[in-house]
Amino acid sequence: MNDFFNTILTNVSADITVYSALITIFTSLILGILITFTYYKTCDEIMYQKSFAVTLLMLPIILSVIILFIGSNIARAFSLAGTLSIIRFRSAPGDPKDIAFIFFSIAAGLSCGVGFFGYGLLFVIILCAVIILLSKTNLFELNSTQKILKITIPEDLNYKGAFDDVLQKYTKSFKLSKIKTTDLGSLFEVVYVISTQNNMDEQEFLNELRCRNGNLNIILSSAPTSIN
Repeated sequence: MNDFFNTILTNVSADITVYSALITIFTSLILGILITFTYYKTCDEIMYQKSFAVTLLMLPIILSVIILFIGSNIARAFSLAGTLSIIRFRSAPGDPKDIAFIFFSIAAGLSCGVGFFGYGLLFVIILCAVIILLSKTNLFELNSTQKILKITIPEDLNYKGAFDDVLQKYTKSFKLSKIKTTDLGSLFEVVYVISTQNNMDEQEFLNELRCRNGNLNIILSSAPTSIN
């Protein structure tokens, strides 16, 4: 039976055997499961994506098989690079940590593909343990949160310094980021980037701001990567 399968795979690579291929696939599968489980246990519930978890599971297997098929054949490597160059990946930006998990899975797949199973397993176990430890201890987490504050004010209110005393009372730091007119120029919208304490009373903060802007619209939201 082994000779039968090896005959089928002869055109792929003379160095590949059914046994080595199965060992590579199953080892990369185990590493993919460990990485996916780590992602599942450490990812924020809001940011968690099942499709991304499945991708992390598949990547080590796919990469290991690709490396296994390429072997030392330079022509095959260039052909594969040309095929992959026409592929375009489109996805919405998510947690920057997701990019690290992708490279994590790729590295695990590469280690299996070149036959370094022991080193690959050691690498995955250590890095998974580090990720879980950082997640549980919140080692690099700040006790403040950056947010975007948008305040609508009437055109007759001088926005310069109008809210500084309230902002100094409730925030660690603040910066006036943008000013624009709204409602055909009859109103202004001032945008602040603020850093707040995690235990800040947001209701009292907004109530004091409402007393200053004539009870017009106020929006307090998490800081995005860019302010529109």
